[in-house]
Amino acid sequence: MKKRRVGSTALEITEVSFGGAAIGGLYRACPREAAMQTLQVAWDTGLRYFDTAPFYGFGLSERRFGDFLRDKPRDSFVLSTKVGRLFRPVPEDQVPDHSYVDPLPFALDYDYSYDGIMRSVEFSYARLGLNRIDILFVHDIGVYTHGVEKTKLHFRQLMDGGLKALEQLKSSKVISAYGLGVNEVQICLDVLRQAPLDCILLASRYSLLDRTAEAELLPFCRQRQTSLIIGGVFNSGILATGPVPGAHFDYLPATQNILDRVGAMEKIAAEGGYPLAAAAFQFPLHEPVVASVLTGTAKPANLARNLQLLNIPVPETGFAKYDPYTVVQKLG
Repeated sequence: MKKRRVGSTALEITEVSFGGAAIGGLYRACPREAAMQTLQVAWDTGLRYFDTAPFYGFGLSERRFGDFLRDKPRDSFVLSTKVGRLFRPVPEDQVPDHSYVDPLPFALDYDYSYDGIMRSVEFSYARLGLNRIDILFVHDIGVYTHGVEKTKLHFRQLMDGGLKALEQLKSSKVISAYGLGVNEVQICLDVLRQAPLDCILLASRYSLLDRTAEAELLPFCRQRQTSLIIGGVFNSGILATGPVPGAHFDYLPATQNILDRVGAMEKIAAEGGYPLAAAAFQFPLHEPVVASVLTGTAKPANLARNLQLLNIPVPETGFAKYDPYTVVQKLG
């Protein structure tokens, strides 16, 4: 599989990468056997960039990624995890509900400070059982997760010490790159204005359906030599399933407006002779600042199906037909 460079670093990652939220039991239980089988399919099909986080299953995803990758040659893959949350053991009846099924028995505290990030890295080493992490992402900082007032506190923590920790880890070659792992554009712009980032893992904001990143963030990333890794290309599923009853957009049931827009997109895809899911999966890779598209599932068959979407021809000129103006015209 082709690789692309991360920012101005020497690090290269595969154009398609594997994300570990589902392996940690997001929304539904993921037995260990299914997790290992899915990771094996990812490896066998050439994916060599793997992304996880302490938050995914409260450590469960990191443990499983480490178990799978431990016997692979260390220079044959790239691994990223995240910082910003610290975990402490609690009784099973006090484990918080963050949509993970059967997580490990921990509760979390947010900490974006120098000490918090350093402690998070040490805990991740222990869970992974590996001696190298290539990329660190500051996880879920911003209004989308914390609201306005708490974001001010966390942003200050990051600016006053967290970024120093990340830069120190990079300059001492403990990591090769660092950035943000978020679901919103504004915090990316806010941090980029004050600090260099090698990369940003951005979920759901650069897709056929949601172009929030297009106006400001993409040009800024080009200017700052900051790579984007794009997750959520199906916008919580609707670009894969189409506007069916119960379809979700941005983690919630899709509104009628979204259902109508996706219906118009399906007509464009049908006229082009390819499924909408193929266009959605391939779309971000036509932007040079995008280094990789992230896909995540706990089912081997689903992963294989998603990867097959790369092999379906979508005309280069076809992507222009999905711009918001054209889609609205199609609705008419």
